[in-house]
Amino acid sequence: MSSHKGSVVAQGNGTPASNRENDTVELAELGPLLEEKGKRTIANPTKTEDEQTCPVPQEEEEEVRVLTLPLQAHHAMEKMEEFVYKVWEGRWRVIPYDVLPDWLKDNDYLLHGHRPPMPSFRACFKSIFRIHTETGNIWTHLLGFVLFLFLGILTMLRPNMYFMAPLQEKVVFGMFFLGAVLCLSFSWLFHTVYCHSEKVSRTFSKLDYSGIALLIMGSFVPWLYYSFYCSPQPRLIYLSIVCVLGISAIIVAQWDRFATPKHRQTRAVPVSSDFPRLGGSSSLRPLLWGLQPAGIPLWPGRWLY
Repeated sequence: MSSHKGSVVAQGNGTPASNRENDTVELAELGPLLEEKGKRTIANPTKTEDEQTCPVPQEEEEEVRVLTLPLQAHHAMEKMEEFVYKVWEGRWRVIPYDVLPDWLKDNDYLLHGHRPPMPSFRACFKSIFRIHTETGNIWTHLLGFVLFLFLGILTMLRPNMYFMAPLQEKVVFGMFFLGAVLCLSFSWLFHTVYCHSEKVSRTFSKLDYSGIALLIMGSFVPWLYYSFYCSPQPRLIYLSIVCVLGISAIIVAQWDRFATPKHRQTRAVPVSSDFPRLGGSSSLRPLLWGLQPAGIPLWPGRWLY
């Protein structure tokens, strides 16, 4: 019975036993793979959960927002300042003389229509197209500057056949046009930007008076050249005197002590006093001196001496 049962059991369980052995072998071989797969399957849900619940991207976004907020505020402030500046620059109004600061009170006879202090060269140059106390000064000197610049270039480009002594005469006329161009350019720039600030006003005021002296010096050159065309010695003497007086006027104009509106008349002394001693009524002396050898009577000019 026992042997029969064992056979029966062996016969009944033969196939399953072999299958079990095969299954155990396969499981043993596939064990590491299954474990790795299981780890992967176990790890993947955590990854997905971490990806779903990971706060790192949010922190980065918050950091980006925190960084961009000051930049946006800075740009907004710049745009606001630019807007306010443009509004102030385009809508300034003329003010009366009493409201002006001391460094802008140059002419107490003009009671209304003055520009306010404008610390911007752009605003100063835009004021050229507005009506105020300096509009006439700016445009008359600016148009004169353009005119004399054009005439000077035209004269220098003329052929030599139009001159008796081409080199000398071109130098003579060049000195005249150079003085006129410098004087007019300094003048219209001064009247344009003198309301910028006290420092700019004083600097261009010095250039303005220096330009006047240069114009007077340059205008005497052709006058003396043709008055003493045949007398080089007196011509040199008069030219030297003119140069000395002109340089002295420029030096006086550069002193800060005389750059204030208080000393406006003092600054005008070298221009209105020293030069007329040679120029003005006394400027006829070179002409009379030059005409004397020609036999022309000089009695009308005796009172000038």
